[in-house]
Amino acid sequence: MGATDQMIARYVQEIEERQQFIDGIFTAADGKDLSDEQLELVQDTKRRMEEVNRKIEPLVEMRRISGDSANRVAEIARYMQNTPARPTEVEYRSAGAYVLDVWKAGLGADEATERLGIYNRAAAHQTTSDNPGLLPEQILGPVINFVDESRPLTTALGPRNLPSGSWSRPRITQHTNVAAQAGEKTELVSRKMTIAKLPVTAVTYGGYVNVSRQDIDWTSPSIMDIVISDLAGYYAQVTEAALGSALVGTASAGADLPGTPTANDVSVAVWGAAGSVYAATKGQGRLIIAAPPSMLGVIGPLFAPVNPSNAFSTGFNAGQFGTGAMGAISGIQVVVTNGLAADEMLVLSSAAVEVYEDRVGSLQVVEPSVLGVQVAYAGYYAPLVVEPTGIIKIVK
Repeated sequence: MGATDQMIARYVQEIEERQQFIDGIFTAADGKDLSDEQLELVQDTKRRMEEVNRKIEPLVEMRRISGDSANRVAEIARYMQNTPARPTEVEYRSAGAYVLDVWKAGLGADEATERLGIYNRAAAHQTTSDNPGLLPEQILGPVINFVDESRPLTTALGPRNLPSGSWSRPRITQHTNVAAQAGEKTELVSRKMTIAKLPVTAVTYGGYVNVSRQDIDWTSPSIMDIVISDLAGYYAQVTEAALGSALVGTASAGADLPGTPTANDVSVAVWGAAGSVYAATKGQGRLIIAAPPSMLGVIGPLFAPVNPSNAFSTGFNAGQFGTGAMGAISGIQVVVTNGLAADEMLVLSSAAVEVYEDRVGSLQVVEPSVLGVQVAYAGYYAPLVVEPTGIIKIVK
């Protein structure tokens, strides 16, 4: 394979890998609208594919011209060749045929001498160890990368747009009052309303890498796309962990599960927590159960996906691992996230927690003096616990 063919193959492989990358994003979206992060990755990948297509067009045209020229030369050579081809391999049908050629060669027959020479020639065996310089190193993509980018708990709560700087959320700390009148012409009860502020300050999360221009130009798949995707993945992982830490740090204690709980133990704990959350939030918001992956080994086997008529749950299917929403217990959706520590799960209302985010995304700057490109990824993220008693922690 010539240098041009290798370049074309590399470009074709890169286009296929980028298409697989885009397909993976849409598969992960599972029919839902793409997030800002996913949409940005799709746009960056699309621009790179367009650039590769522009580069590959002249190479394909040159390869076509070269192929046409080679075919023409071979066609002309067939007309110019007058001498019959000499055999490169001889196989005798019997031992008698071989002995006959030996006798003819002894008499001076050139054809018999040539056949014997070809047959008895010691062949030199060529193997790959004799020409390592001609064996290109193959890289089979896509790159293996285990980073949880899903943020199922953040997605379940629904991040809101982030205002600039610091801000506050108003909350009623004392309500007005209404009571039965003691009697005609007696004064009604009266109480003023007080509204306090819940201060919120966004935290900036980000990281950067300085990539050499050679690394960008010579790698396949492109190192720049891999670095940006990895930064985005770790941003998602760190912000999900920040949300989980904020919830656990303010959650109210619920029931403790025994070391080997039963389905009834889990259901009782969940119902008790649901009652506490309802009382705290007055029934507002959606109930959510957030659990770490380690709890799947506890609650999963207790609720098989057979859906009997008297079950506490519709069941969990291990094949849904990685989708975030794994099933339900007593009608409450269970969201599995890496943002929580092992052996604890939360029952909460979406009205008790708010999430704010403004994702900056990727930023790039060229450093001509060192022939490099510095790329960063960042965003502003702020979880706000509105009502701590609306979050109940269940510990195994």
